[in-house]
Amino acid sequence: MSKDKRTVIILLIVAALIAVIPFLSLRGAEFGGSDDAGSVMVEEIQGAAYEPWFTPVLEDFIGGEIPGEIESLLFCVQTGIGVGIIAFCMGRLYERKKLSKESII
Repeated sequence: MSKDKRTVIILLIVAALIAVIPFLSLRGAEFGGSDDAGSVMVEEIQGAAYEPWFTPVLEDFIGGEIPGEIESLLFCVQTGIGVGIIAFCMGRLYERKKLSKESII
């Protein structure tokens, strides 16, 4: 077995372990959002229920709460746009560095 194949197999095993170990070790854990934790803290400090100051703009537009699937979709689109901008900037910096090295040589 060549060194490259061995490296690929080891990396695949490590990637599988990274995906599986947290899944098994966090069995039964409860995950809450930061909004929930913040409102609980406000209730503890003030002794009264937290009343939001405003509602999200999109909820006012559609006339109700945004379904979880749509909320996830919007979050993924926002993430994709951010990653695209970062990748574009990194590509520009890489090309600039490459072109400056070529002009020196």
